[in-house]
Amino acid sequence: MGEIKPSYNVAAASESYHDSDASRMSETPRQAPHEPSKITDKATEATEATTTGASLRQARRRERRHQVLVLVRNRLLVLPVLLVAISLGVFLLAAVSPLNPLVAYLGDRYQFLSATQRESIAKALNLNQSWHGAWLAWTSDLVHGNLGFSRTYNQPVAQVLAERFEATLVLSGVGLALAFVLSILLGMLGLRWNWLGRVFQILMLFIQAIPPFVLALGAMLFLALGTGWFPAGGRSAPDAATPWEWSYLILPASVLALSQMPWMLLTLWERAQENLHSDWWKAGIGRGIPKGTLIRRYVLPLSLAPTITMVGMRLPELIVGAVLVEEVFSWGGLAAALVASAKGLDLPLLTFLTLASAALVIIGNLVADVLYLYFDPRVRYVS
Repeated sequence: MGEIKPSYNVAAASESYHDSDASRMSETPRQAPHEPSKITDKATEATEATTTGASLRQARRRERRHQVLVLVRNRLLVLPVLLVAISLGVFLLAAVSPLNPLVAYLGDRYQFLSATQRESIAKALNLNQSWHGAWLAWTSDLVHGNLGFSRTYNQPVAQVLAERFEATLVLSGVGLALAFVLSILLGMLGLRWNWLGRVFQILMLFIQAIPPFVLALGAMLFLALGTGWFPAGGRSAPDAATPWEWSYLILPASVLALSQMPWMLLTLWERAQENLHSDWWKAGIGRGIPKGTLIRRYVLPLSLAPTITMVGMRLPELIVGAVLVEEVFSWGGLAAALVASAKGLDLPLLTFLTLASAALVIIGNLVADVLYLYFDPRVRYVS
């Protein structure tokens, strides 16, 4: 009988098996070094991405600083032209005004003077000049550092400003700061609890319908005269060592702040409602981020930018409110001087106060726009 043999050589197969096994074992160490290279590549990519992100942030900061510088430069270049135009307008309007500055200066004595005496006094006071001649004379004095002489107070304009500037600055600054802080606090409470926000909204609409002088008279009647908690007028006690005291300041400053809060809080509320209905708000709530955290970190900063802009745009309203409050509380600041100079056509004092108010509004708008660029990264300035 013949022997059955496998169709293949066992020894050769065994050798080939061992050879292939060895080859696989020898190939394995050659693949291992490739794994660290992959990790290194990923780390390099992450480092490059971080570097690129930092470079982009630095580029955005440089671009934002450039926008701010261009904005400030353009506004400051326009400021002198606007002030010159405003001063010309003041002198022109005074020339066509039906008020007679000589009558305001002399009072009841005017009717007892002859025409010659009136003309002599008017000439001595330089009241018979043309409006453009008076403007040129006033401009020349201003360039040489002379602000002129106030007929209303019988003092140099510089002295009138020095005596009254601190009172107006303190009252307006405290009133504006108080209104802004209270608006933010009430806005946060109203956004956190919707029912409380609706109550604040109705209350602010009611206050906005009341003129500032009515608020001042009501506060004086009920809180000063009715309870005796606050002084009824003035800005310091007769024997006070300082020009103003908190007991005299708190009531007029609160009235001024209350007159400014409605539009400030309503603007903040309107912008916040737009953010509360945005997609990113819904995404944050869906991810479980607390509502208070979203309001404090994102909604409020984005809503503050338009509010700050409105503060700069409505600075004239603050000045008008300060005029009324100062008159009611006999505060004795620059607002009362502005009213007195307008009644008597005291052009040196009236023109300077008008220019100061206009410059304050322009600079306030500039500061508001700069803060807008700072708070809201979506906003860009295009000259």
